[in-house]
Amino acid sequence: MRALTVSTPPPATTVSDVLVLGGGIIGAVASWRAACLGLSVTCLDPSPGSGATWAAAGMLAPVTEASFGEPDLTALCVDSARRWPAFAAELEHASGLDVGLAESGTLTVSYDQGDAQEAGRLHALHGMLGLASERLTLAEARVREPFLGSRLSAAYWVSGDHQVDPRATHRALMSIIDGRPGTRSRVVRSAAVRLVRSPAGEVVGAVDATGATHAAGLVVLAAGADSPGLLGAVPEVVVPTRAVRGQTIRLDSRGVPEFGLQHVVRGTVQMRPVYVVPRPGGEVVVGATSEERTDHRTPAGSVYALLRDARALVPGVDELDFREVTTGLRPGTPDNVPIIGQTDVPGLAVATGHYRNGVLLAPLTAAAIDALLSGDDALTSALPAALASADPRRFSCVGAHA
Repeated sequence: MRALTVSTPPPATTVSDVLVLGGGIIGAVASWRAACLGLSVTCLDPSPGSGATWAAAGMLAPVTEASFGEPDLTALCVDSARRWPAFAAELEHASGLDVGLAESGTLTVSYDQGDAQEAGRLHALHGMLGLASERLTLAEARVREPFLGSRLSAAYWVSGDHQVDPRATHRALMSIIDGRPGTRSRVVRSAAVRLVRSPAGEVVGAVDATGATHAAGLVVLAAGADSPGLLGAVPEVVVPTRAVRGQTIRLDSRGVPEFGLQHVVRGTVQMRPVYVVPRPGGEVVVGATSEERTDHRTPAGSVYALLRDARALVPGVDELDFREVTTGLRPGTPDNVPIIGQTDVPGLAVATGHYRNGVLLAPLTAAAIDALLSGDDALTSALPAALASADPRRFSCVGAHA
């Protein structure tokens, strides 16, 4: 892989080796990795981390997120999950901040017999894919987690599915890339509105909402569901991300000392997915809604449904203090696989479309960015073969022949 070369930029407000459009967890990771390589970095985002990252629950769940017909995505998630401990350790060392990684496993449970049948199908899929999940009796499940509800039909233990605090992880990233002394990175709190191309056709920067131009040798498009709107000047590149609305609820267990949930509990209630994620310090996150909507509304019915289903699995959530409901727009793609890599247009790379797995896939995305920016063949060869399924050109080729 050829190393990064910096194009001659036009006159601009800022000039950097790398310009990252988007400051969620993926954009922040891309900025950090560029800074680690000694490159100058500008990250454009009007409110970094306030979108899907802020709403995310932070489950690192390659097994319980596995689904039929998505072997490449599952392979990417498994690979990235294995990278999380080293990624967390490096980030904590660099930032001096805890990212809240908790390797405590996940208990998956089913409410009625229909849910149990679906769980059995997924358990069989895990076996076919070589993923570790263990069927438990309900008595065994309650020994492991006494706070489970009384009306359940099946349970499985997934020892390798863990969790991390996305907000803490993002804070750690921002502490490094947002103007820390000794680094050549900065965050400009303004939205990108369009890309800038040179007469030769390469992408050489972007214009923000204030009209300022930010020039760079490489632009990394990491704007989540907003990414397609920035490509008007680059019709050769197709990034078909769409917004998928989701809500999470944050509760506080500190006022209820008898509530002691120790593991992530996730499952289905009459085929509706739900999860309950306890964090050190007393926060409990409830979530799992996915709606094909593009607005940030938070319908009361969605909040009610989440709490109703969560209490069916873990009745004790009723007693916890309500703190917050957050609505975010996840960036989905037509095949649910993210879009990561260099495009056919010089000067433009993409890291977006991570849908429900942005937090989980952060370490693998970091490794892909390292390989892209450094041109190191050893780093490239260490990436999983399934990463080819995330190539940005898969959609551009379809568009070119439409």
